[in-house]
Amino acid sequence: MTERPKAESDFLLGNFAPVRDERHDTDLEVWGTLPAELEGVFVRNGPNPQFDPLVDYHWFAGDGMLHAVSLAQGQASYRNRYIRTEGFLAENAEGRALWRGGLAMPEFDNPFGPGRGNTANTSLVHHHGKLWALWEAGPPTHMALPTLETLGLDTLGGALDFQFTAHPKVDPQTGELIFFGYDFIQAPFLRYAEISPEGELTHRAEIPLTEGAMIHDFGITEHFAVIPVFPYNFDFERAMAGENPFAFRAQNPTRFAVIPRKGTSDSVRWFEAPSCYAFHILNAYEDGDNIVIEGCRMAKISMDFGVDGEESASHPGRLHRWTLERTTGKVTELPLDDIGSDFPKINERYTGRKHQFGYCARVPDPSNKRQLDQLSDAWIKYDLAAGTSTTHVHGPDTYAGEGVFVPRAGATAEDDGWVIGFVHNRATQVSELHVVDAQRFDQPPVARVVCKRRVPYGFHGTWVPSAAIKA
Repeated sequence: MTERPKAESDFLLGNFAPVRDERHDTDLEVWGTLPAELEGVFVRNGPNPQFDPLVDYHWFAGDGMLHAVSLAQGQASYRNRYIRTEGFLAENAEGRALWRGGLAMPEFDNPFGPGRGNTANTSLVHHHGKLWALWEAGPPTHMALPTLETLGLDTLGGALDFQFTAHPKVDPQTGELIFFGYDFIQAPFLRYAEISPEGELTHRAEIPLTEGAMIHDFGITEHFAVIPVFPYNFDFERAMAGENPFAFRAQNPTRFAVIPRKGTSDSVRWFEAPSCYAFHILNAYEDGDNIVIEGCRMAKISMDFGVDGEESASHPGRLHRWTLERTTGKVTELPLDDIGSDFPKINERYTGRKHQFGYCARVPDPSNKRQLDQLSDAWIKYDLAAGTSTTHVHGPDTYAGEGVFVPRAGATAEDDGWVIGFVHNRATQVSELHVVDAQRFDQPPVARVVCKRRVPYGFHGTWVPSAAIKA
């Protein structure tokens, strides 16, 4: 293979730049007071290439790395570990990058294979006593807590033989894990499935599509799963030509597949709405005969994020509500805010049920290259019943990503808890874990855990209480 130049990318600079060492830091400095009830571990996933890739680096394509802060008795410690995927191990053995860093661009002439495969770099879910690191084009990777050791791919004893979304949902009432998997190449292109609280694959169904589409997230209700199929399709000919293989087809509608929980392909009902895209869904729920689904809607999408000057680069999402009327088949749309936001989260005790509050990261327009290192300057709390919002600004030259809601044990109010996440100060190059009281959202954090190293921007995290961590 001809040696190729190393990638030059804005996503290898600033706080997007990877950190290569793995460490375990104890006795972290804490400003303020950590709530006594907050005992457990916050873990966040994200891309972190161990070697600068060969040309075309895309943020979504880096090796997965977990960053975790453990909290107990007012004390805090930090640990980070690479996820030992097949691609990571292959490059680690060679001591160099083996693949370019583009997104879904196969390298058929590469003797090490067409790509690094499952990077496990996107999100996390804790279910049936296991922490899974997730991608969206391969099975989950089992990670140990609290060590973050990679235990290997988990196919549920071979029962899981198709793709697994990066955003499964856990029903808080039944304990079931609900998920889907999409495929770019092979029909039926979309599958739906359920896993019992004990970790057994109990149901699966095909949802036939005419072609592959990138479906990042979805919603569940008490009785249904709602899978949005946006007109963002995989173009095999473009992939074979070494071009960006994804094409947004603005002339085509958005389609929502509604399938009853434990339903079959024959029970799927389709609803159509105007063309758009959404990476992330806030929640879904039933409202009488209607199904409501909320997420951060974008008018159009391009995976280039403006890095290559593409005019059609992604625009920031804005919180939006779609109401699917099951009696008429009609879809009504309602914008909930005109402020750019993404990484929506709720109190997950309300997953699939009507909720009042939602939390998003305020984001600038990513087509503006000067703002690429300003991932999110604030978290927004939405009161969807009142139609109001409260903003928690991180501070001068200070930016974050997703904020995860952690409910207080025994809480009865939906917003009784904290929003936590990593925050980075560009001027000082200091990263911290901030703990914000969700009921006093415009106030400074009640606690700031100062990390002894820079924590790069990443994607999605989760909170695992101490009682749920197996020794």
